[in-house]
Amino acid sequence: MNASDRTPADLLRSALAADPARPLVTFYDDATGERVELSVATVANWVAKTANLLQGDLAAEPGDRLALLLPAHWQSAVWLLACSSVGVCAEIGGDPAGADLVVSGPSTLEAARACSGERVALALRPLGGRFPEPPAGFVDYAVEVPGQGDRFTPFAPVDPDAPALAVPGAELTGAELVERARADAETLGLLPGSRLLSGRPYDSWEGVSTGLYAPLAAGGSVVLCRNLDRLSEEDLEKRIEAEKVTVCVIET
Repeated sequence: MNASDRTPADLLRSALAADPARPLVTFYDDATGERVELSVATVANWVAKTANLLQGDLAAEPGDRLALLLPAHWQSAVWLLACSSVGVCAEIGGDPAGADLVVSGPSTLEAARACSGERVALALRPLGGRFPEPPAGFVDYAVEVPGQGDRFTPFAPVDPDAPALAVPGAELTGAELVERARADAETLGLLPGSRLLSGRPYDSWEGVSTGLYAPLAAGGSVVLCRNLDRLSEEDLEKRIEAEKVTVCVIET
């Protein structure tokens, strides 16, 4: 990655310029058997579409706060990077009542209704599928995002010194986030091409760092596992071998 990168969106652009075809996020849900692998180019395309939805249809602006009520999931990673592309601060598990917008999975819809701004719902179904019936009062992400543009340009430049991410116990600017991600990558021994398997939830800095930011900052990739506790030790070893994992963080 480039030393001049100061936001997560910068890290993604550098990864895209370096090797768009390499894997970036490989996602498993061991409750459903789902596996999906997304290259850097595919992630970047989803991020562009989501950022266009956020900035255009949802009228989000730099400085807005978005309560992100999603588990560890490839679509959660997309939303985190889309927020940083627009300049919106993503609040992991944030209070919807105090947020400008909320993005919710199916299990947190009632809590998300406390948001007086725009509400987006994700079904989190395989292949990015939509809800069988859209939840009342919410935009169905899977319905709205496919028609968005494949390229994204923010209306205003994103300030790397503005708040970019809020997690329990900490709020980070874009520049601070990138610095911490690089430090975590070094601590974990991540190098370009490293494959990190993470079973941590997206409910803390440690979870989103190992599950997205540190591998991205290192020029590596993540094997992101949800419900990893349902996998036997033998099957976990097979996955580590099959996915060519070089670093494991398997706390669930």
